[in-house]
Amino acid sequence: MSAVLFRDAERRDVPAIVRLLADDALGAQRERVEDPLPASYYRAFDAMCGQEGNALIVGERDGLVVACLQLSITHGLARQGRVRATIEAVRVARDLRGQGIGERLVAHAIERARRAGAGTAQLTTDKSRTDAHRFYERLGFKRSHEGMKLDIGP
Repeated sequence: MSAVLFRDAERRDVPAIVRLLADDALGAQRERVEDPLPASYYRAFDAMCGQEGNALIVGERDGLVVACLQLSITHGLARQGRVRATIEAVRVARDLRGQGIGERLVAHAIERARRAGAGTAQLTTDKSRTDAHRFYERLGFKRSHEGMKLDIGP
């Protein structure tokens, strides 16, 4: 089996990314894996690509997308203007978990964030994802804040 290569996602990767996002109990309730995919996924992808500091990164092995995450670089005034990197939607294909792909993908994203000037990498993960909590803590992330969300639209 060949190595996993990390690269920016392309529009043709959207169906594979959506399948990764849908491949767990929470994602199965949130995503719509249909053929063709709902146009909303492509609109979101196009908007992300047009937004500076926003990247959707995929891991590819043997021509197949096997992992993904979103990396957003944001500038703010807090902490003396510290740049932040937010990591979201981290997924690895179910049959490839436990092989270090997720760890390498997150390390790739953090290095990319450093090059963009980020001083903090942050993420949120659903409270029910206990395996993910252990994974991120193993990578050095600390439970430093309590996250909150409010649904405000469709």
